[in-house]
Amino acid sequence: MKTRKLAEQEGVAVNQLINVAVAEKLSALRTEAYFRERASSADLDEAREILSRAGKGNPPLAGDEVP
Repeated sequence: MKTRKLAEQEGVAVNQLINVAVAEKLSALRTEAYFRERASSADLDEAREILSRAGKGNPPLAGDEVP
């Protein structure tokens, strides 16, 4: 059984592996719902205006170079 082998590799019991997997999935679903809710109330025009100002008036500093 792949689950048992993975649990052995992780050094945990099968039940603990399943509990962690379920908790991680629930967390991912809650995170997705949070961002979906936030995105639905976003003001795209305001975001674009903010992004258009990004970096203006701030000259590059030493170390800002892209390697």
